[in-house]
Amino acid sequence: MPNSSIKDEETYKSLREDGASKEKAARIANAQANDSQHPSQKGGKQLPYEDWTKDDLYDRAQDLGIEGRSDMDKDTLIDALRNH
Repeated sequence: MPNSSIKDEETYKSLREDGASKEKAARIANAQANDSQHPSQKGGKQLPYEDWTKDDLYDRAQDLGIEGRSDMDKDTLIDALRNH
């Protein structure tokens, strides 16, 4: 049964098959379907996660509610943030 909140089912299904979370796949699929958004273009001017401190990464993970963040090293935090 298609999810009515997903605007581009094909993109959503493809992203899910590639391992994206339901939330991430929905966010990208809906942005892709919106003419005023351009998800394939680079976003803001934020530094790459590799340039963030571990404390900053932890704070961002906390904001997003990523479980197990207190036991993660910097590389694991980066992976968790990218795959959220």
